[in-house]
Amino acid sequence: MADRIPQHIAFIMDGNGRWALSKGLQRSIGHKYGIKALKRTFQYVFDLGIKYMSIYALSKENLKRPKEEIQTIMGLLDEYIDSSLPDLLKNKIRLNIMGDISILNDFSREKVNQALKDTASFTDRVLNIAFNYSGRDEIIRAVNLAVKEGHKELNQDILEKHLYSAGIPDPDLIIRTSGEQRISNFMLYQSAYSELYFTKTLWPDFSKKTLEAAINSYSNRHRKFGDIK
Repeated sequence: MADRIPQHIAFIMDGNGRWALSKGLQRSIGHKYGIKALKRTFQYVFDLGIKYMSIYALSKENLKRPKEEIQTIMGLLDEYIDSSLPDLLKNKIRLNIMGDISILNDFSREKVNQALKDTASFTDRVLNIAFNYSGRDEIIRAVNLAVKEGHKELNQDILEKHLYSAGIPDPDLIIRTSGEQRISNFMLYQSAYSELYFTKTLWPDFSKKTLEAAINSYSNRHRKFGDIK
């Protein structure tokens, strides 16, 4: 394993549908296997001592997909919260949601809100889930919130306090699976200096070996943040 470990890794979990189709299954089945990959990766990440993990679970643009697929994803969020909350509590990991969860039914929304309350006191480690999320909308939302507070001129500190990720360091490394090479409106503000890693591995096949390859690549990069050193 690499000597230099990022403190915050973000994942664009792409390829669930393609994985399912390649095996003659319905696209929605791929998301169920994607949840299994997420649970494995969750364990890998925090076992390495990484403090922050962000995942792109559902973009606003994804809502254009077939209704059955969206309903499956909605249900899987319920399942993931149920199955993961004991681990979050045991390991003192705070759950944070980026995005608009008003699209959930009352039962699911209450379940998410309760998990947020149950883990709110934890500060050392965070699982950050982007759900019904848009990076552009997040920036617009932050500006509007700051304006409502009476700010007539914004700076970075003011804007960052109104982002969904307030108090969470920016991602050091963003990993996208399935071979696509774009960030698709994910954490646009926060990713200004993130290292990007693209792998052809489809998300349900994501493994510890894939994660280690990404971290090794990150470890060998020289991050200058605009400087010449």
